[in-house]
Amino acid sequence: MTKLLSIALASTVAFTSLSANDVLKGSGASFPYSVYQKWIKAYNKETGIKVDYIKKGSSKGIKDAKKRAVDFAGTDKPLSPKTLKKNSLYQFPAVVGAITMGYNFPNVTDLKLSRKAIVAIAAGKVKYWDNKLITEANKDIKFPHEKLTFVHRADGSGTTYNFTYYLSKVSKGWRKAYGAKKSLNWPGNQHIGGKTNSGVAALLLQTKYTVGYIDYADAKTNGIKMATVENKAGNYIKPTLKSFQIAAEKATLNPKKDFYSIIADPKGADSYPMVAATFILVPSEKTEKNKEVTKFYDWCYKDGQDIAKSLGFVPLPDTLTNKIRTYWESKGIK
Repeated sequence: MTKLLSIALASTVAFTSLSANDVLKGSGASFPYSVYQKWIKAYNKETGIKVDYIKKGSSKGIKDAKKRAVDFAGTDKPLSPKTLKKNSLYQFPAVVGAITMGYNFPNVTDLKLSRKAIVAIAAGKVKYWDNKLITEANKDIKFPHEKLTFVHRADGSGTTYNFTYYLSKVSKGWRKAYGAKKSLNWPGNQHIGGKTNSGVAALLLQTKYTVGYIDYADAKTNGIKMATVENKAGNYIKPTLKSFQIAAEKATLNPKKDFYSIIADPKGADSYPMVAATFILVPSEKTEKNKEVTKFYDWCYKDGQDIAKSLGFVPLPDTLTNKIRTYWESKGIK
């Protein structure tokens, strides 16, 4: 395993013009919250610069960015170049993570879920755990006739957007009926919602015979069991850093399009099917403050990789971070 970043290394970050009382304020996506918090702590110890990030969900982060309520905002749902231009915002990716199918089923430690099963569960069509869509992929498990409860996000969420985008890629029926959304009136009557990924984690831990989508970092931190899921090639893939990295390599993030791209259901025999990039939004007119934000994320790209890996996130490759730095320079915020 990769060793955690030693924050005793000599600083590679130039000191900024921020005073001791100034704080860079951010809000938004809860999906990357765990890695942002560790990055913030290490960055502060190394540079003395304070960064504050409040997890509210991607929808509220986008609203805060549009209202200029924060210096930067996090969103798992990238904004289109047209929307960015309309709201005078810049956008760049921060890190890649994964969405898992967490579950609470006593004495079952290796649940497998097919693509059809995941869609049917989300659509409220799987009422009990002994449904054929579940049992046919788990022939070595004897399932009781217990009610299945689906756990989802109750707030506007980029995690929900990326999960429903994945469902739309997998199922024409889902795409036609529901599409990809940050929030949804979930079909069926066997579902419960939690605010932020932490709320979903709490419900999964507290409620037996549940299954729901949750980011890998929160599932891992809370000791939630995660299903092995079927990918596009028909192989069952465990949620691991290696399988996330293989999937992330398929991503196309183009600076000419403000990095607007959604990773879902990538090709590859060993690709994990539910991966997502998470993004940062900054207001175009606040050039000097933006330079402080980009210095922080530049540090994250250079010195925060081991922290990201330790939490199950995929650091962005050098080829991409170099494109991001060029993007910053073209906008005058580096």
